[in-house]
Amino acid sequence: MKAVVFEAFSAPPTIQTVADPTPENHGVVVKVMATGVCRSDWHGWVGHDTDIELPHVPGHELAGIVEAVGKDVTRWKVGDRITVPFVGGCGACSECSAGQHQVCDRQFQPGFTHWGSFAEYVSLHQADINLVALPESLDFTTAASLGCRFVTSFRAVVDQGQTRAGQWVAIDIAEDKLELARSLGAVATVNASRVANVVEAVRDITQGGAHVSLDALGHPTTCFNSISNLRKRGKHVQVGLMLGEHSTPIIPMSTVIAKELEILGSHGMQAHRYDAMFAMMQSGKLAPQKLIGRTISLEQSIEALMNMDKFEVAGVTVVDRF
Repeated sequence: MKAVVFEAFSAPPTIQTVADPTPENHGVVVKVMATGVCRSDWHGWVGHDTDIELPHVPGHELAGIVEAVGKDVTRWKVGDRITVPFVGGCGACSECSAGQHQVCDRQFQPGFTHWGSFAEYVSLHQADINLVALPESLDFTTAASLGCRFVTSFRAVVDQGQTRAGQWVAIDIAEDKLELARSLGAVATVNASRVANVVEAVRDITQGGAHVSLDALGHPTTCFNSISNLRKRGKHVQVGLMLGEHSTPIIPMSTVIAKELEILGSHGMQAHRYDAMFAMMQSGKLAPQKLIGRTISLEQSIEALMNMDKFEVAGVTVVDRF
C-alpha cells in the first residue's frame, strides 16, 4: 500500500510503498477514505510521544470501509462504513468496565502505538469495542474530521464541562479562527494579540468570567488565561496537548482555591458516546462540516503535517485523495 512514512523524528516524511496490514484476531483492517491532519500528528512527528517506534506511519483521525475482519470479531463485516475514536480501549481493564475507554489502562492509538491512517489501509484493534458505525447521511470527510479535535471538544463541553444553556464558554485566540467562530454564532471574541489583558477582556464581556473555558491550543499562556478568566466555581477543560517544554505549565492555584474552580482534562471520547453526538448533528445543533478548512491529497499531507505548528489554516484539514 501507499503510505506516508517518517524514519527519523523531525525529518521530512516520504511517500513509500509498504506492506498491507493484516487484521489482529480481535481487529479489522480498514480502507481509509479520509483522514484528518491534526497537531497531535505533528507532536508525534517531532518526537513528543514515547509510544512511537521508527519507522512510523502517522494519522489517527479516520473514516473508511472495513476491508478485512479478524476471526474473533462479531459485530463488523467487510463493507461496513466506520470511524473510530483516536483512543481505543482494551475492553478488559477496570476503566473499560466502567465505560471509560478513553482512559483505558492498556489503550491503543492508531498513528502512535502502531501505524496510522496516512495510508491506504490501517489496522484497528479491539473492533467490537471501539469501532463506530457511520450514519448513511454522514460523508467520510466529515466523519474523519470528528476523530480527535471535534470529539475531544464535544466531550470537553458536554461531558466534562457539563455546559448548560445560558452559560459563557471561552475558547481560541487567532483572528482567522475567531472570524470562523463568529460566522458560526459566537456572541463575542477576544484577540489575545490585540488586547492588553485577555483575562480582563473576557471577564468584562461575560460580566464576571466564563462558566466553562477550554484551552484547545495546549500552551502555558492559553492554559493560564483559561483558568484565570473563569468566574467562581467555573470549569477549565484542557483539550490541547501539553508536551515537551509545555508539559508543566504554571497554574494560578490561589485562584483555583479561592474561586473553587475545577480543572479537568478531555482525552478523546468513547465509541458508545458517538450516538449522542450524531443525534445532535442530525438535529442540526452541530454542523461539523462547517469546520472543514480544506481537503488535500496524501502527497500534500506531508507539507501539511510539517507545518502544523504554524497554524496556517482555519478549520480542519482532511486528506481525501489517496
